[in-house]
Amino acid sequence: MSTVIDAAQAALAAEHAAVYGYGVVGGRVTAARQAEARQAYDAHRARRDAMIRTVTDLGAVPVTTAAGYALPFPVPGPAAAARLAAFLEERVAGAYGDLVRASIGDIRRDAASALREAAVRAVRWNGGSVAFPGLAERG
Repeated sequence: MSTVIDAAQAALAAEHAAVYGYGVVGGRVTAARQAEARQAYDAHRARRDAMIRTVTDLGAVPVTTAAGYALPFPVPGPAAAARLAAFLEERVAGAYGDLVRASIGDIRRDAASALREAAVRAVRWNGGSVAFPGLAERG
């Protein structure tokens, strides 16, 4: 069970970071991509809330959001904002990939769905994908 809890906590932490990161993305993407950024922000908020419930149901205290997060690179404009969005989605996909491996049943099904959604958003933001998002590229 500890492995499942650890993986669920990591997925929750990735969602917290994604919600924060999309605040940056939304402030710097072009007007044409504002709706896409808002949809992703809302999706990550919903997944974050679901992961809080999952971690609680597993009998653990959910990790909390940090006061702030260090961005992986400067985000001065729209191109960097799109790269940040893709980066966030790839990190979220990786965290859910770990949860898929560690879990069974409903948790595994929900994690696989979250991984798929993040992978699709990553492709939309960066225009390309990998065969198994969240797995090989994490090595």
